[in-house]
Amino acid sequence: MDSIIRDILYIFTNNHDHKTIEQSRYVLRLTRLSYPLDRPSWWRIQICSPCLDRVAYDCLYITGLGLSPTGKSHQMAVLCFLSCLALLSGAYGQGCGVPKITPLTPGISRIINGINAISGSWPWQVSVQTSSGFHFCGGSLINNYWVVTAAHCEVTTAHRVVLGAFDLSSKTEAIQIKTISKVFKNAQYNTQPTINDITLIKLATPATYTSRISPVCLAATNDIFNDQEMCITTGWGYINATTKTLPAKLQQATLPIVSNTNCQKTWGSRIQASMICAGASGVSSCMGDSGGPLVCKRNGAWTLAGVVSWGSSTCSTVFPAVYTRLSAFRTWVNQIVASN
Repeated sequence: MDSIIRDILYIFTNNHDHKTIEQSRYVLRLTRLSYPLDRPSWWRIQICSPCLDRVAYDCLYITGLGLSPTGKSHQMAVLCFLSCLALLSGAYGQGCGVPKITPLTPGISRIINGINAISGSWPWQVSVQTSSGFHFCGGSLINNYWVVTAAHCEVTTAHRVVLGAFDLSSKTEAIQIKTISKVFKNAQYNTQPTINDITLIKLATPATYTSRISPVCLAATNDIFNDQEMCITTGWGYINATTKTLPAKLQQATLPIVSNTNCQKTWGSRIQASMICAGASGVSSCMGDSGGPLVCKRNGAWTLAGVVSWGSSTCSTVFPAVYTRLSAFRTWVNQIVASN
């Protein structure tokens, strides 16, 4: 907090009309909106704070009236300090990647297929559904307005997002059903081969964080996930690809990261740097899991390493599944969220 106040003072004392200061924990922008010669100016402050330096930026906007920094009284600076103190305390109050309900994490042991998750233990997992309530894709909540999913899910504003669900057959769970205001499919998405398979969903109304609903951290652009590192994927996808059996309860599986070099031994040149592979260990993602999360632990917080993208048409557990590498799209995510 002291560094934010210091940066605001720097902008004012150096008489900047527009200034951006980027720090590891926040981005601060001050812009003078009007230039009166003999009366107070209007200013806008924008403070964008990434949750634990990983989640997509949440921005607070403060517009206020204050004297020009060349004046004797920095009334605007005082307003800034009070507003920042009040609002930032709320912005930092909800951590990403730390479930309030502890998930089952079986360490490095291999799980044959999947197991039921603990209800509410993966609070960023969402169900993307048709308007009639049919689940067809997963997704991950990254802040109270935004969800990451796969482009091949072909989400539209006619669909809906369900947060806080565990048992999709339950009528009593404390879920939140959100309509969709905007869908941003990556412009470079292609199906031949499948690449850049990522979409951002903006909710029409913000999610209310609860013990069952909170955001996941996003991988930073320089995050590296090593071969054989154990991570977890979750979803309501097929538990039997032959019979196309869908589970009612959220499934989870622990599976190892497979290096792109080793993944190419199975999938050849289809594997690009913007992809990350995992599995080939007796477990696999399957249809219906698409768009859902592959999360790995970083500094005590679960971090979104990948988005379920594609794999074996039979969901074979001996072949690695392929995920969109989130770190390769972190800048794109930040840009879409910041501009919308």
